[in-house]
Amino acid sequence: MLGLRLIIAIFFVIAAAAGGVALNVATDGRFLPGGETDTRVEATPPPEPFEPTLEWAASGEWRIQPERDVWRNPVKTLEFFGVENDDTVVEIWPGGGWYTSILGPYLNAGGGRLIAAGYAMEDSDFASGAMQAYADVFAAQPELYGAIEITTFSETSDGLGVDGEADIVLTFRNVHNWMAGGWAEKAFADAYRALKPGGVLGVVEHRLPSTAEQDPAAGAGYVQEALVIQFAREAGFQFDGSSGVNSNPADTTDHPFGV
Repeated sequence: MLGLRLIIAIFFVIAAAAGGVALNVATDGRFLPGGETDTRVEATPPPEPFEPTLEWAASGEWRIQPERDVWRNPVKTLEFFGVENDDTVVEIWPGGGWYTSILGPYLNAGGGRLIAAGYAMEDSDFASGAMQAYADVFAAQPELYGAIEITTFSETSDGLGVDGEADIVLTFRNVHNWMAGGWAEKAFADAYRALKPGGVLGVVEHRLPSTAEQDPAAGAGYVQEALVIQFAREAGFQFDGSSGVNSNPADTTDHPFGV
C-alpha cells in the first residue's frame, strides 16, 4: 500500500492581492504574475566528500526567491514528506523551479534522481514557454542540478513518464487545477502508478475549511483536506498523515480573484 502525506498549505497570494491575477496553471519561481524577476545565481557544486542535507540545498546561492521560505517552509515540508538525497523523486508541474532549485542540488549531490513531470508544451504558449525556460535553466546545468529527466503530465498523458520507479511523487498547489480541468482522479491514479511499493505521494494544497462549501471545480483555488484524501484513497493510497506547517491562520480563504 502506498502512502499519502499532506501538507495543508494556506497562503496569501501576492498577485491576487496586488492585481487580481488568476492563473489556470499553478506557477512558481520565475513564472510569476506581477512582474517578479529572475533571481537565479549559477554556482559550482560542493567538493567531494560531502554529505548533502536539505538545509544545505536550501541555503545555496542558486536558490530561486529564498525570501519565500518564511511562508513555504521548504525544508520542513520536504522533511515531512521524507525526501532523502538518494531517492527517485517526481516533481509534478515544477513551474519556474522554486522547489527544483532545492531538490536538484540535494538529489544530485546524494546520488538521487529527479524527474520533472512538466506541462504539455502543445497545450498553450504559456506551457511551451514555461517548459522551455525550465529546461534552459535546469537541464542546462547538470553539474549542479543533476541530469533532470523532463517528462510530460497532462489530462491525456500516459502517466507521469515513469512506472513503479519513484520513491516519492511531489505536487505543490496543483490539485485545484486538476479539479478545474475535471481530471483530478486521473492525476492521483498516475501518481500511484509512478511509485514503487511503499512509496509516498506528498501533496501541498490550499486548504478550504471543512465547514465551507466545496466548489467541484475549485475555482477559488481551495480544496478541503477530506476531498484530497478521498481522491488519493480512490487511487489506492493509504492516508499516512498531514501537517499544518505552512498554515496561515490569518487567511480568510475569501479572495475575490482566487489564489
